Amino acid sequence: MNVKFYILITGFFLIPFLLAGQNKLEGKIFDADDKDELGLAGANVVWAGTTVGTTTNVAGYFNIRRVKDADRLVISFIGYRTDTILVKSDDNYIKHSLTQGTEMDEVIITGRASGTYIDRVDPILTVNITGAELCKAACCNLSESFETNASVDVNYSDASTGAKQIQLLGLAGTYTQILAENIPAVYGLNTAYGLNYIPGPWMESIQISKGTSSVRNGYESMAGQINVEYKKPRASEKFYMNGFLSNAGRQEVNANSSVLINDRWSTMLLVHGERQNSSSDHNHDGFRDEPDIVQYNIFNRWDYMTKKFTFRTGIRYLDEERIGGQFGYQPENLDTWTNGFGIKINTRRMEGFTKVGGVFGEGQTMSLGWIQNVAYHTQESSIGRRWYDGTQKTYYSNLLFQWNPKLSRHTIDAGISYKYDLYDEQLDTLSLGRRESVPGIFAQYTYTDSAKMTVIAGFRSDFHNLYGTLITPRLHMRYVISPVFTLRASVGKGFRAGNILAENAFLLASSRKMQIADNLNIEEAWNAGMSLTAVVPVSSKLIRFSGEVYRTSFVSQIITDMDASVDEVRFYNLDGKSYSNVLQFEASSTIFEGFDLLAAWRWNDVKMTIDGVLREKPLTSRYKGLLTASWLTRLRKWQFDYTLQLNGPGRVPSTALNPEAYQRDDSFKPYFVMNAQVTRNFKKWNIYAGAENLTNFMQHNPVIAADNPFSEYFDSSLIWGPVHGRKIYVGFRIFFNRDV
Repeated sequence: MNVKFYILITGFFLIPFLLAGQNKLEGKIFDADDKDELGLAGANVVWAGTTVGTTTNVAGYFNIRRVKDADRLVISFIGYRTDTILVKSDDNYIKHSLTQGTEMDEVIITGRASGTYIDRVDPILTVNITGAELCKAACCNLSESFETNASVDVNYSDASTGAKQIQLLGLAGTYTQILAENIPAVYGLNTAYGLNYIPGPWMESIQISKGTSSVRNGYESMAGQINVEYKKPRASEKFYMNGFLSNAGRQEVNANSSVLINDRWSTMLLVHGERQNSSSDHNHDGFRDEPDIVQYNIFNRWDYMTKKFTFRTGIRYLDEERIGGQFGYQPENLDTWTNGFGIKINTRRMEGFTKVGGVFGEGQTMSLGWIQNVAYHTQESSIGRRWYDGTQKTYYSNLLFQWNPKLSRHTIDAGISYKYDLYDEQLDTLSLGRRESVPGIFAQYTYTDSAKMTVIAGFRSDFHNLYGTLITPRLHMRYVISPVFTLRASVGKGFRAGNILAENAFLLASSRKMQIADNLNIEEAWNAGMSLTAVVPVSSKLIRFSGEVYRTSFVSQIITDMDASVDEVRFYNLDGKSYSNVLQFEASSTIFEGFDLLAAWRWNDVKMTIDGVLREKPLTSRYKGLLTASWLTRLRKWQFDYTLQLNGPGRVPSTALNPEAYQRDDSFKPYFVMNAQVTRNFKKWNIYAGAENLTNFMQHNPVIAADNPFSEYFDSSLIWGPVHGRKIYVGFRIFFNRDV
């Protein structure tokens, strides 16, 4: 890291004080009969007469932006009476209790809010995962946050390094823009292991947007967008600690503490420590089922808030070491081939951000916000006899302006963005370096016809120093057919610059040679989709239903070809068709008080032209079924959660040219995965125990040529199912909520 970069990091924290910030209201919602005021997770908070709303987090806290001329807040929660309260202009924080028992057309509804729900007022199909939902499973990091979600799949990329990747709309996670509080979080050198760098207990909520998202966050969303919201000082516990231990050798401690210094200043410290001593070898192939990991992660954030000004800043540091491969491997021995096949990956990451913004103008009809982020990421890797080292320096800036004339149905958003990435990568004796500099401008028009219809038309133009001008149009529509049914539709374009080595570093855990074509194009795709959501009262129940269909068509794509040769992986530009069609249905309801049930089914039709032939995308299930059940007893003392996943069949690249002992089937069959957890709640703490992969299903012999890993047949990259057996875990959570 040179002197100029240090100066940039220091200087950019000082600049935002020159701007003004957004006016927001924070508060807490709790049960009127709860003397401890522990808080209601998932309660709805909406400004009366508007579509601006939010939900409370796992501790009952919320944060909502103010709306001009709106002074009444509607607070609702399934099983409780809906209240409308008056909020004074000088109120920065409120507390409100809800009384149980809600009447609707002489039908009494009782129960609890769903931990996963579709935002009914957002014109973009957005699935919200609350903190309460994250507590239903062993959510140790972002990669483990989607076990109870039907839209996102998470799988190991290989059987050795522990790299994970998500799939949304049937496409690899590289086509999904992953953000942390609207800042790009997982891309570039951070791609392979970045999902593991966001601890689950740090997260307040997750928003999953399908299809192309708003142009305000960039041009990179093709299949969708995942945004993580971290805990905030004023809306979080005074102190929280989570401990976790599994029979797979995993030990974790997470803690956060917040301090309200005065009415304006607040701060928060979040820490994460993880140690994995992998002693399991359920496949009996001499390789660790999962790598040994030691990770330290610390995050400090500060907030300054007044009626018209908000300033947020934070800094974060991560250090991780992972050791994989054969049990005989000794990391301190440089001659890795003399003591077994070994993997050693050391990662360090530092980053900092600032956010400011504010309202101004007559009637406060205009707002201005500025987001900045800098990051420095370095990785040193040895995988068998191969070496891969990389460094990435990043600067991101997004200046946003919004104008919403008083008593108008029209809103104008516009802004300027800049993204800079400096890469320095080395694979064995091959040195690769590049600089990406992308300034951009964007504008977005929103028309809102009361609560009936919303249309968003967005356009952005970015100027990439390597790929020229990128034009990105996007259109979203929401229409309320009736109080029960809501229709959404969207169409738009997305672009993505490939990072071949960083995104495919896990392929180094094989004997395959990387063949990278010259002059690879930027990836470009159109996405179009439609969805229908409904909340239907049936007898004394509410049934939530959604059906959706999406198609992603690639104009340009970088093909990863593992079919042409068993000893090569080839990267080249698409020459032919490539598309993804996804159809999904989902239904959920509270069957009886405290018992929630969700069922979903998704069908994937994903094909691309590989080696001159239109083929089914390899290692992707053709369909997925999901069933989740959650029961919270009446006094909230016990909670029982169960998840059943059905993963459909798929195609595997051919290994027919290998010797018979190293051949694998060209397809895989459907398989089930079951998870379960039980939680005992106490006043200030809870304990939980659970099991993942209850049936102990594993992919048979995932590592090809495990007995001879330095041979030409070694390959650990053809992974389609679990590579570890049954996991049993226990944990605890301690929390002291804030009394205000």
